[in-house]
Amino acid sequence: MHPDDGEVPARSPASGRYGRAVFQPGRPGEDERIDLGALTYDDITIARLRELGAGPGWSCLDVGAGTGSVARRLLGELGVTRVLAVDRDTRFLAARPEPGLDLLEADLTDPGFDPGRFHLVHARFVLMHLPARQRLMAALADLLVPGGVLVLSDAFDPASDTAPPSPYTRAVQAMWQGLHDTIGTDVSWTPRYPQLLRGVGLEAVAAEVHVPPLVPGSAISRFWAGTWDRAREAMTATGLVDDADIDAAIRYLDSPDCADLSPGMITAWGRRPKLRTPTG
Repeated sequence: MHPDDGEVPARSPASGRYGRAVFQPGRPGEDERIDLGALTYDDITIARLRELGAGPGWSCLDVGAGTGSVARRLLGELGVTRVLAVDRDTRFLAARPEPGLDLLEADLTDPGFDPGRFHLVHARFVLMHLPARQRLMAALADLLVPGGVLVLSDAFDPASDTAPPSPYTRAVQAMWQGLHDTIGTDVSWTPRYPQLLRGVGLEAVAAEVHVPPLVPGSAISRFWAGTWDRAREAMTATGLVDDADIDAAIRYLDSPDCADLSPGMITAWGRRPKLRTPTG
């Protein structure tokens, strides 16, 4: 298997899953950590979905819906008709029921996953944590009605491998390595999103990147601090950092001396071709 095909090789040491090996939903405060990511990125996501036409009459699928912030804004702000929010653990979604918001506790990687057909299929920070990414991307594209749009977002890290060493960059590098070793997370392939979407038959493909500023006390800085604290065991197991290094990186995030580039979010989209009307 070629290392650039978007798949995790079978020999990968990762054997855990997101939500089990790390970031367990039953751990107190996990919903707050997820919501800090939402505070950082939801406005960007909703603006893009609005631009792509999401609105009344649309049926939407939100995969890996987390606490449901995107699903609820699709219903409330964009006025879509229905959102099916899917997650392997729907406890945070079930805590706030809403008209038009349907829940499905399911695993995207299940070969039988087929919840219907939708005008919009959206997944944010999902595929980066899963194996067989190209197969899953094709499966999500197959859930679109003709003319429907697939919107995928994942982490995009242009700087941590080349930035001067600091407590912050060492923590970021240890996080990616630790998550890869533990659950198979891989963000190295995300810049290829547009080509991969074209490869599964979508058209009108495009992409954008948003990198939030690291400002003391900001949602993204608090998100990374919470993420590193919860991924501490996986990070220290890499040998790249120890507990003192992680604590120093967390303090640095809340310091006026912080001057680094945060990993950002790449969003790419494409449409399923419309049915051709016979002529003649």
